[in-house]
Amino acid sequence: MVAGVLQIALLRAIPWWVWAGVVLVAVLLSLGVTLRFERPRGRWGHALRRRFVLGIPWGTLLTVAGVAAFYLVVQSGYEHPRKPLMIPFVSWSYFYPFGVLTSPFAHSGLNHVTSNLIGTLTFMPVAEYAWGHFPQSRGSQSFARLRDNPFVRILVVPVVAVAVGLLSGVFSFGPTIGFSGVVFAIAGFALASYPITSILVFLGARIVDLVIRAATDPFSVSRASEVFVTPGWANIAIQGHLYGFLLGLALGGYLAVRRDRLPGPSRLWFATLLFAVLQGLWQLYTPLSGGRFVLYRAVGVAAIFLLAALVVAGMGDYGDRMFLSRLDLPLTDRSLTADLRTRELAGIVFGAVVVALSLTAVWTGLFVLDDGVDGEISVDGYEVTYAEGITDEYTSAFAVGPFGDGGQVNTSGVIVTSESREIFYTFAGKRELAARGSVTLVLGSPGRYERVVANRTAWNPVGNDSVYKVYLSHGDTRRLAFSSTPSTVQPRIAGRRIVLAPADERFGLAVSNRTETLGETQVPTVGRNVSASGLRFNRTKSGSLFAFTNDTRVRIAGRP
Repeated sequence: MVAGVLQIALLRAIPWWVWAGVVLVAVLLSLGVTLRFERPRGRWGHALRRRFVLGIPWGTLLTVAGVAAFYLVVQSGYEHPRKPLMIPFVSWSYFYPFGVLTSPFAHSGLNHVTSNLIGTLTFMPVAEYAWGHFPQSRGSQSFARLRDNPFVRILVVPVVAVAVGLLSGVFSFGPTIGFSGVVFAIAGFALASYPITSILVFLGARIVDLVIRAATDPFSVSRASEVFVTPGWANIAIQGHLYGFLLGLALGGYLAVRRDRLPGPSRLWFATLLFAVLQGLWQLYTPLSGGRFVLYRAVGVAAIFLLAALVVAGMGDYGDRMFLSRLDLPLTDRSLTADLRTRELAGIVFGAVVVALSLTAVWTGLFVLDDGVDGEISVDGYEVTYAEGITDEYTSAFAVGPFGDGGQVNTSGVIVTSESREIFYTFAGKRELAARGSVTLVLGSPGRYERVVANRTAWNPVGNDSVYKVYLSHGDTRRLAFSSTPSTVQPRIAGRRIVLAPADERFGLAVSNRTETLGETQVPTVGRNVSASGLRFNRTKSGSLFAFTNDTRVRIAGRP
């Protein structure tokens, strides 16, 4: 153990810039050796300048700057980078249009916005390269027409990104937030244009991300511990990602057909399938009561294979036969006619899927809050409380099939409602709060930042369920929001039962026999003794509660 402590102390004594220098030297050395033998002779720079003004994807940089500015300024991310203002910007309902319009550009935290910005920087340059700052048709010249103006073409990139974002907000699947729907649309556009290049830059971004984390967080010390973890796929708007991906494929495919630059079927199939697997587009799920989720793995995997086949049928380059058809030559070849019909059929099916997803999103967007809950804390039109076993109004409104008894889904935890915003939101479930002990909820509106803290204090009686209280605090206001039922300690001392129960200030102790309560007191502070009906109680620094009688000492409860 001593050796381990010394090793950690030695690692922490080394400045961070030393670790960053080690990583940087290794990266540069590796690249230098590769370029020494590759000898690109300026081919990369020439290719970029041929499609970009000064060889720089300006549209990508403008888009990233806009999303970052929204997070830093509008969401107060500059002052509170890890706890931004989030709830007002979620697409709760069509009857709360502010959330619908802002949700695609807002984020839930620093990791969320960073991952989406990295995704944008990964795929958008490829999509922007396919679009180009300069006109591509023969005989055209820059600045000859407005649509050929390089600066106009640069501005088209962020404008389209905003338009796709608004579309993803309108057709979001339930309450969503984040730029990821646009990122997946950008990825779909890039894959339809340059499938293999898109996959390579995607994998390259993973390497860059690892290098950045290695330089900024060179080592970490972890230990085994009990933590509250929900399934990773249950925290991701997979359906929204799929919707954005389909939109991007449609736009990219349209451009590829217009420019006669269709990718090969095998490359398109492989790239689409690989991206769908790596990004988890197969993880289709639905929620159940009690913090449970159903993952439809078989359905999801089958869906991405069918999607890859549909993309190939609609956008794959079938070779000379399709080339002849574009020259308006007579379609005497039956196989050529079949290929054309296949492409038309694929387009119809693809469009039907997008329409079906849109209609499903419209269904969820029509949610109207019926009653809400009476909050212990009221902030800027929000009501915050803690409750257990109440109806989740949002999920129950769309509960079908396996969603529980009669379509009713119950929820327990820290709950936020707002009638003016059509919000019913379980911010932290019962088990999550029990595992963490305390959670902080950020409320307000643009320009107003308010914190509400939920604290759970508890004792675990030996052999029985926990007893606990939940307090909600906002500024100088602190209110008891929930108290559990009393719980009886399993061991009996001198034939007496000991019951732990929540009290106003601390926790109560009651000593009883089979018929009546013999004495009552409160759980003592650390190091103090209290008595009730001939029993003494002592609380230790380690968080254990003991009962004494004569020479008998029994542990009756402990802190979580």
